[in-house]
Amino acid sequence: MASHVILRDLCASVVRLGVAACVAGWVVGCVAGCGARTYRQDADRAAYAIVGEAQKRSLGKTEPFTVEAPADALRRKLLIGQGLPHSGPASLGTRDLDRIPHWPEKDYPPSGEPEPPSDAPWTGERPLTLSLADALGVAARNNRDYQAMKEDVFKAALALDLEANEFRSLFFAGASGTYQTDLSGEEGVLGLANSATASWQRKLRTGTLVTAEFAWDLAKLLTQDRSSALGLFADATITIPLIRGAGAHIVTEPLTQAERDVAYALWAFERFKRTLAVNVASSYLDVLRQLDQVENAAENYKGLIAATRRARRIAEAGRLPQIQVDQALQDELRARDRWVVAQQDYQGRLDTLKITLGLPTDANIGPDRSELDRLTETAKALNAGPPGGAGQPAPTSQPTSAPAADEPITIKPPQREGGGPMEIDESQAIDTALTHRLDLRTALGRVYDAQRKVVVAADALKVGLTATGSGQAGERRALASASQEDARLSLDKGTYALGLAFDLPLERTAERNAYRESYIALEQAVRGVQGLEDDIKKTVRDALRRLLQAREGYHIQAQAVEVAKRRTESTQQFLEAGRAQIRDVLEAQEALVSAQNALTAALVSYRVTELELQRDMGVLAVDEKGNWREYNPKETERP
Repeated sequence: MASHVILRDLCASVVRLGVAACVAGWVVGCVAGCGARTYRQDADRAAYAIVGEAQKRSLGKTEPFTVEAPADALRRKLLIGQGLPHSGPASLGTRDLDRIPHWPEKDYPPSGEPEPPSDAPWTGERPLTLSLADALGVAARNNRDYQAMKEDVFKAALALDLEANEFRSLFFAGASGTYQTDLSGEEGVLGLANSATASWQRKLRTGTLVTAEFAWDLAKLLTQDRSSALGLFADATITIPLIRGAGAHIVTEPLTQAERDVAYALWAFERFKRTLAVNVASSYLDVLRQLDQVENAAENYKGLIAATRRARRIAEAGRLPQIQVDQALQDELRARDRWVVAQQDYQGRLDTLKITLGLPTDANIGPDRSELDRLTETAKALNAGPPGGAGQPAPTSQPTSAPAADEPITIKPPQREGGGPMEIDESQAIDTALTHRLDLRTALGRVYDAQRKVVVAADALKVGLTATGSGQAGERRALASASQEDARLSLDKGTYALGLAFDLPLERTAERNAYRESYIALEQAVRGVQGLEDDIKKTVRDALRRLLQAREGYHIQAQAVEVAKRRTESTQQFLEAGRAQIRDVLEAQEALVSAQNALTAALVSYRVTELELQRDMGVLAVDEKGNWREYNPKETERP
C-alpha cells in the first residue's frame, strides 16, 4: 500500500513539475524576447556614450555617430527604382531579409522602406546626376569600408565597456529546485530541495577583490514525518595582492589599453574619412576628365569627317591627289576608334566610381559636367604664369616680335609665387603634417603602449604575495539534513580566517621570455614611428612638387591649346588656298585634341593633388555626412 502511495505522489509531483516547467518556459521565452531588445539598446547606449566622450578627448569635437545602416540607402533605391537585377534580399540590405525561425527581435532590424515613388529622381530612363558633393554624401552612407570602420570604433567601445565592468559592483543570483526520490529501501523517500543564492563582487583598482555571498536553502521530506529545515549561509572574502599584481598601473592596464584602443579606432576612422573623400573626389574628377576626352574625341572625329569631305571636294576639283584623301580617311577611321575607346574607358571609370560609392555598377547614374566647368573657373583664379615665370597670364595670341636667335637664353625654374593656396612652404607643410596626422599620433601612442607592456611584463617576474581574508556564518541545508532544525545566521558563531599566500619566482621561463620580447616590441614600435614620419615627409614633399608641376603643366597646356587652335584654323585656310597638304590639317587637328586632353588632365591633377596634400597633412576635415571643409593656411584657426 505504501508503494502505491509513493507512486501516486511521484506521478502527481511529476505532473506538477511538468506544468510548472511549461509555465516557466513561457515566462522565460517572453523575458528573453524583451531582454534581447533591452540588452541591445543597453549596449548601444554604453558604446555611444563612450564614443562621444572619446571624440571630445581624442578629436576635440563631437559629431553624430551610429552603426545602424541607413534605411534609405541609395543602393537600395537604385536597385528597386531602376529595376536592376540582384541576387536576393541581402543585396538590398539587412532590413529586407526574411525573419528566420526563432529570430530574437521580430521588429529589428526594421523592415525596409516601401517602394519608391515613380517620379523619384533615381527612377526612369534618364541617368541620376550626382554632383561631387552628392558623391561624397553617397559614399558616407553606402561605402562598405566606411561602415566597417564605424563598426570597428563601435566594437572598440564595447570592449572598453567590458573592461570597465571589471571594476563595477557585480551582482549575481540564482535559484534551483530538485525533486528527489529514493526507492532503495522498504519505505521510499521523497523530498524537495530548494536553494537560492545571491552574491556581490567588487574589484578595486588596487587589485583588491571583495566578494560576499548569501545562500538560502529549504529541504523538505514528502514522506515519513514530512519534516523540513531552513538553511541560511553567509560568506565574505577579501583578497589583496601585495607584490606581484599589485598597483593600479598593473591592475588597470587592460582598461587603459581598451581606452587607448577606442582613441586609435577613432583616429583610424577619421583618417579613413579623409582618405575616402579624396579617393571619391579623385575618382569623380577622373570620370569627368574621361568624359571631357570623350567629348574631345567626338569633336575631333567630327572635324576629321569634315576634313575628309573637304579633301574629297578638292580632289574632285583636281587640286589634291587621291593619296592625301586616303590619308584623311585613315585618320578619320583612327579618330572613330579613339572615340569608341574613350567611351568604353569612360564607362569603365564610371563603374569604378560606382563601386567606390557602394552603388550597383549597372545603375544609371552620371557625373555633373558643370563640376569641371566650375573647376576651370577656379583654376583661372590661380593666375598661373607662363613656363619659367609666375604671376603672368598665358598669352592668347602670337607675340608681336620674337627675340633674336643669338640673344642670350635664360631658363627660369618654376616658382611657387602666384600658385594656389596649398602651395605653401615645405617646412610649414611638414610641420603641419607631423602635428595633425592621426596615424602618426596612433604610432606615437603605440610606443607608450609598448613601454607600459614592459612594466607589466616586469611585474610578472616578481614574488607573489597575496593577503586573504574570509568569513562564514550559518549552515546550508539539503535533504539529508531536512530533519534538523532551521539554521540561524549568527555572526558570533561564524568562522573567520586571515592568511598570506606566498609564491616564489622559481620558474619564470615564460615570464622571462615575455619580458624580453616586450623590449623587442618597444623597438618595433619606435621603428614604426620613424618609418611613418619619414614617409609623411616624403609624401608631403612629393605632393608639393606635383602641385607645382601640375600648375606649370596647366599653364603650358593652356598655351598649347591656343597655339593648336590657331594652327588648325590657319592650315584649313591654307588647304583651301592650295598652300598646305591634308597631312598638315590632320596633324593640326591631332595636336589640338591632344592639347585639350592634356589641359583637362593638368587641371584635374592640380585639384586632386591639392586634396591629397590636405589629406596627407591631416588637415582635411570631413564630417559624418561626407562633407569636407578644406584647409586654409592663411587662417589662424586650423581644422
